[in-house]
Amino acid sequence: MNILSIKGNWNELVGKLKQKYANLTDDDLLFIEGKEEELLGRLQNKLGKTREEIRDLIEKM
Repeated sequence: MNILSIKGNWNELVGKLKQKYANLTDDDLLFIEGKEEELLGRLQNKLGKTREEIRDLIEKM
């Protein structure tokens, strides 16, 4: 699964990410089509993880 294929389940994933990482806000998790790299960058900065770690985290949820 890649970041583009999760778009349909994004609302569910947002809830799971917010439960696991309480410091994430709605703005941090805003998914805008075509701006997947921006989303990964925001999550990378907020969580202190690499982009690959963020992708793995999302895929495992």
